Amino acid sequence: MAKDKDQAPEEQPDRQEQVFLREVDEAVREDQLKNFAARYGLWIVAAIVIGLGSLAGWIFWQNSQNEDAGLRSEEYVAAIDSIRQNNLDGAATALEPLTEATQDGYRAAALLLQANIALEKNDSKKAIAGYAKLVADESLPKPFRDLALVRQTAAEFDTLKPQQVVDRLKPLAVPGNAWFGSAGEMVALAYLNMNKSDLAGPLFAQLAKDEGVPATIRSRALQMAGVEGIDAVELDGDDKKVTPPNTGAAKGEAKE
Repeated sequence: MAKDKDQAPEEQPDRQEQVFLREVDEAVREDQLKNFAARYGLWIVAAIVIGLGSLAGWIFWQNSQNEDAGLRSEEYVAAIDSIRQNNLDGAATALEPLTEATQDGYRAAALLLQANIALEKNDSKKAIAGYAKLVADESLPKPFRDLALVRQTAAEFDTLKPQQVVDRLKPLAVPGNAWFGSAGEMVALAYLNMNKSDLAGPLFAQLAKDEGVPATIRSRALQMAGVEGIDAVELDGDDKKVTPPNTGAAKGEAKE
């Protein structure tokens, strides 16, 4: 007990010193904070204002984009409804604003539909020009451009040289490509027009065997492969082989 009383007076100065040092430390920190605020306060406020302004601008831009996308959607639906009602002129008018849309998907779809409408109205010149415009616009999604190229080539197939058809569509006329059926058939026909049966026959056979190709194209390709003497087979749902009837006769008739 006496020992504790002896230590108490020695601890008293230590506590007072700690309190003093803490007060000094707090004073120094407060002074540093004031100096920092005086030196950088304006910049901090400016940064906060700019940050809030940027956030507000981004939110406004997002809302504008959403509103614009909603408007484009309504215009596109109106065009589709007009097509369903066989009002092609009304559909073409509804599509006009979409051809200048900032959204690539809507712009590409509008150009494609406009060209399709022109083709439906037997205005092949306008249709071909529309497809060509879409194909040339590299900012648009590639699937739309590929489809437009197929449609363009089909629309002017009879006026093109066979080599032009091959040059355009050969990159698409490969198994696995979404447009293999249509592109492959036109390339194979172009090969026939170039008297290249050695290239046309195998391509027709590939088309006939590819289950991803539309049934109508596979059926035509099966017959054409048979005419060219290719042992083409088509698998039905029961995995049975189907060969074209009278292949030899058909080939003989073709030669005549």
